[in-house]
Amino acid sequence: MGGQNIRHAHNVNKRRFNPNLQRVRALHQGSVRRIDVCTKCIKSGKITKVA
Repeated sequence: MGGQNIRHAHNVNKRRFNPNLQRVRALHQGSVRRIDVCTKCIKSGKITKVA
Protein backbone atom coordinates (compact mmCIF):
# COMPACT_ATOMS: atom_id res chain seq x y z
CA MET A 1 0.00 0.00 0.00
CA GLY A 2 1.30 3.46 -0.77
CA GLY A 3 0.89 6.90 0.66
CA GLN A 4 2.69 10.14 1.39
CA ASN A 5 4.74 11.68 4.18
CA ILE A 6 3.58 15.27 4.64
CA ARG A 7 5.72 17.56 6.77
CA HIS A 8 4.77 20.75 8.55
CA ALA A 9 6.10 22.86 5.65
CA HIS A 10 3.94 20.69 3.33
CA ASN A 11 6.95 18.89 1.82
CA VAL A 12 5.54 15.69 0.32
CA ASN A 13 7.36 12.42 -0.41
CA LYS A 14 6.10 9.01 -1.40
CA ARG A 15 6.16 6.21 1.18
CA ARG A 16 5.12 2.58 1.47
CA PHE A 17 3.17 0.80 4.17
CA ASN A 18 4.76 -2.65 4.45
CA PRO A 19 3.00 -5.56 6.18
CA ASN A 20 4.34 -6.54 9.60
CA LEU A 21 5.73 -10.00 8.76
CA GLN A 22 7.01 -12.43 11.39
CA ARG A 23 8.86 -15.71 10.80
CA VAL A 24 6.79 -18.37 12.61
CA ARG A 25 6.82 -22.15 12.97
CA ALA A 26 3.34 -23.21 11.88
CA LEU A 27 1.37 -26.14 10.56
CA HIS A 28 1.15 -25.85 6.77
CA GLN A 29 -0.52 -28.61 4.72
CA GLY A 30 -0.01 -31.17 7.48
CA SER A 31 3.69 -30.50 8.13
CA VAL A 32 5.56 -28.08 10.40
CA ARG A 33 7.27 -25.28 8.49
CA ARG A 34 8.78 -21.87 9.06
CA ILE A 35 6.68 -19.36 7.15
CA ASP A 36 6.41 -15.57 6.97
CA VAL A 37 3.05 -14.51 8.39
CA CYS A 38 1.56 -11.07 8.96
CA THR A 39 0.68 -10.22 12.57
CA LYS A 40 -2.96 -9.68 11.62
CA CYS A 41 -3.20 -13.35 10.55
CA ILE A 42 -1.53 -14.51 13.79
CA LYS A 43 -3.94 -12.48 15.94
CA SER A 44 -7.05 -13.60 14.07
CA GLY A 45 -6.09 -17.29 14.40
CA LYS A 46 -5.79 -18.02 10.68
CA ILE A 47 -2.68 -20.11 11.31
CA THR A 48 -1.94 -22.76 13.94
CA LYS A 49 1.36 -22.07 15.66
CA VAL A 50 3.56 -24.98 16.76
CA ALA A 51 5.67 -24.77 19.92
